[in-house]
Amino acid sequence: MNNFSPVIFQMENILLDERGHLKLTDFGLSRHLPQGTRAYTICGTLQYMAPEVLSGGPYNHAADWWSLGVLLFSLSTGKFPVPAERDHVAMLASVTHYDSAIPASLNQGLSLLLHELLCQNPFHRLRYLHHFQVHPFFRGVAFDPELLQKHPVNFVMETQATQPSPSSESMFFKDFDCNLESFLVHPSLA
Repeated sequence: MNNFSPVIFQMENILLDERGHLKLTDFGLSRHLPQGTRAYTICGTLQYMAPEVLSGGPYNHAADWWSLGVLLFSLSTGKFPVPAERDHVAMLASVTHYDSAIPASLNQGLSLLLHELLCQNPFHRLRYLHHFQVHPFFRGVAFDPELLQKHPVNFVMETQATQPSPSSESMFFKDFDCNLESFLVHPSLA
């Protein structure tokens, strides 16, 4: 996590494999950033960019931790901490005025984690893996990658027992730019 740009950490780039393990995809705009090096490129998805990235830099791996905070906030609340803006200048203005309003409904450990990840100042932001691993939110979690890969993750995927009607299928594709409905195979029509 310390060596890539924040473009990776967005929901669209995180997949689950058949065992329920996370897989990161789309490293197209990422770059290796050796420890101590800084970058200045403004790239990625606006809503996930740290303030220092939106301003044109310099930034380092701490920007990835901001992006992870945006991802975790979105997954836990169903919305982004800062609404999308039309360009990086407007997004920077919104992020700069972000008041760190973490919903009170979240548990204390998660609230603290989000507050530390979404810190405006990258020098005060939670930004080292060992701090992340000992964070109160992860108390009792083993971070042994070998152990984690050996066991499947218990997860539940909801499926529809019946075939959706053609009108409800269009709801599944409302966020796509192209007409994906034309690619659907209807068993009753085949």
